[in-house]
Amino acid sequence: MKLKNILVGLEGLKAKGDLDKEIKGIESNSKNIKKGFMFVAIKGFSVDGHEYIEEAIENGANVVVVEEGFNLKSIKFPEEITVIMATNTREVLAISASNFYKNPSKKFKLIGITGTKGKTTTTFMIKEILEKAGKKVGLIGTIAIYINGEKIKDSDRTTPESLELQQLFAKMVDEGVEYVVMEVSSQSLKLHRVDGCEFDYVAFTNFSEDHISAKEHPDIKDYFESKLKLFNMCKKGFVNIDDLQGAKIPGMFPDSEITRYGIDNSGDFLARDITITNSYVDFRAKLTDRNDRVKVDIPGRFTVYNALLAIAICKRIGIDAEIMKEALLNVKVPGRSEMVDNKLEIPIMIDYAHSPESLQNILKAVKSYTRGRVISVFGCGGDRDTRKRPVMGEISGKIADYTIITSDNPRTENPKSIIEEIEDGIKKTKGKYEVIIDRKEAIRKAIKMANKTDIIVLAGKGHEPYQEINGEKFDFDERKIVKEIIG
Repeated sequence: MKLKNILVGLEGLKAKGDLDKEIKGIESNSKNIKKGFMFVAIKGFSVDGHEYIEEAIENGANVVVVEEGFNLKSIKFPEEITVIMATNTREVLAISASNFYKNPSKKFKLIGITGTKGKTTTTFMIKEILEKAGKKVGLIGTIAIYINGEKIKDSDRTTPESLELQQLFAKMVDEGVEYVVMEVSSQSLKLHRVDGCEFDYVAFTNFSEDHISAKEHPDIKDYFESKLKLFNMCKKGFVNIDDLQGAKIPGMFPDSEITRYGIDNSGDFLARDITITNSYVDFRAKLTDRNDRVKVDIPGRFTVYNALLAIAICKRIGIDAEIMKEALLNVKVPGRSEMVDNKLEIPIMIDYAHSPESLQNILKAVKSYTRGRVISVFGCGGDRDTRKRPVMGEISGKIADYTIITSDNPRTENPKSIIEEIEDGIKKTKGKYEVIIDRKEAIRKAIKMANKTDIIVLAGKGHEPYQEINGEKFDFDERKIVKEIIG
């Protein structure tokens, strides 16, 4: 494709060199550059792509995109190289990738879900409903990427980088996908990963403090405003009217067609007559012109919200009510209130809860229906918001009957230091607890002390099959570990 066609839709560029040349590929990693490629230098949190321009040129780049402020005189560019300067090279990468892969998101219906919690479960519910209706579906999210029912790969982030995202979209077009449902993280919106995407429906699940750190969002305002960008990209939206921040969105986007769903407040699509047990939720909602009963085999009030949103979107698409009910009855989501079958018949739940609110929600939910003790096993991730650590310790101390504080993904931090910060919070309560730094041993202790009337909640890692320590990922699938310990 010609360079000038790749740059369509980008404004404020300054270029030196031939814009008619053919481009054979786009890359932001200099190691992946081949002859005839365009190299886009991205200034990341730990690596600056501008330092690898010479390597990219040596590997065959014939176009280099740099960000304003870069000293062009610091590199001797060969005459044949076209140099482009942009205000934001992340935006250039996203729009260029979309153009290069022939704007694939225009060739299917794209559904984007944002919010602090519930994105993963809701996308799986929508996928299940659409597939049950005979549609060809792609899913992109925190757990994995699926095309037409087949898992293509595990995910390493909620929303892929823009180049990979457009490559995935192009593959989905080739596979005849009709609908793509994707989780859209605040980071992906802030860092322009979804620029160039044509959304048909967007949704906001809920909002609470999370992802506040030096490498994510500086404050809660930035976090919320980043999520709102999704509603600038699409006029058809869905918001949780029971959420304090979500309730503001319809007023902020008066020209958009926004459906409000919820339980407690009046809206367009509501759940009524709700039953929550230790293994399912059951409620009524207007799937047709009357109230239909819906059952989902995932416990917790939050499941009602997730299912409501999935139904609201699929109803808008035109999916039959019976298909929606049948699909929701059978949906399973890895690492989200996931029960692990075991020969001791001890209730063991794996859940991705890794923020104060999500930990509180899951512990309160299981506390409400468990006859015996709630045994909480959790830690906090390293290199992330440190303020939530004592808060989560206090939450577990107040709700759980027994807490085992352990490691999550310590990353580059000392696990003991993270645990001490969690302890600061749990010490404010009368909750019984102990510290076992090794997560496998913590799980072993929980299983040893539990019986059939108790429930063990392994919180924080969810679907993740690894533990990240000092930049290295080690195999750590809690389902396998539970079976190994019990076996």
